[in-house]
Amino acid sequence: MRNKVVALIPARYAATRLPGKLMMQLHGKSILLRTYEACKSSGLFDEVIAVCDDTILFDEIELHGGKAVMSKQQHESGTDRIAEIAVDIDADIFVNVQGDEPFISAIALQKVISLFNNPAVEVGSLKIQIDDVEKINNPNCVKVVCDKEGKALYFSRAAIPYYREQGTTQTAYQHIGVYAFRKETLLKITLLPISQLEHIEKLENLRLLENGISIHLAEISHVGISIDTAEDFAKANEFLNQSDSI
Repeated sequence: MRNKVVALIPARYAATRLPGKLMMQLHGKSILLRTYEACKSSGLFDEVIAVCDDTILFDEIELHGGKAVMSKQQHESGTDRIAEIAVDIDADIFVNVQGDEPFISAIALQKVISLFNNPAVEVGSLKIQIDDVEKINNPNCVKVVCDKEGKALYFSRAAIPYYREQGTTQTAYQHIGVYAFRKETLLKITLLPISQLEHIEKLENLRLLENGISIHLAEISHVGISIDTAEDFAKANEFLNQSDSI
């Protein structure tokens, strides 16, 4: 029987680096609306829902014919925000797509969903090969190393694997923060306290590994622009300018 798959978009208005960014306009559409429409147009989901912490975001989706809900509580993470809603939704798989991913591709979403063809997979995510040496040492680029089955061994802001000898050929991977969960796993995760490694690296996914919850990763070859900073926003506008001129 086919899994019922729902996309949940945690939408927080007061972003730390770029306040109000989800309502910033990219060629006449807000970042949040573009993310919602990208999920919807993929045709991969039984339902797409924006989970909002502010009526401004809620109205943005509802007024454009989408589905939004207001979270009832304040949450530390997007995972906690979507879990509050997921508990009452009849679905097998929940895909957490951040609201600042207006260029998320159907191919990437399909890859993370396909991981659940394996009944042993509890949590799925994505990785991409790093082709920029500077990224390896950039703490804002989260790296991941996996075992031969594609399960994450560790995530870090540090350079992993570390190239001890010059000339060693080893591929490094960046973690792409799109997550998918089986419902029971998602609800279990939110009950776990912040772990030691999570606290040190400020990476929520380490809480899962420290508690014995495996994360399987699919590899993708291209990733769109995430809007984290003003520089990202400028790049996104430039990308759309170039696309319009073709």
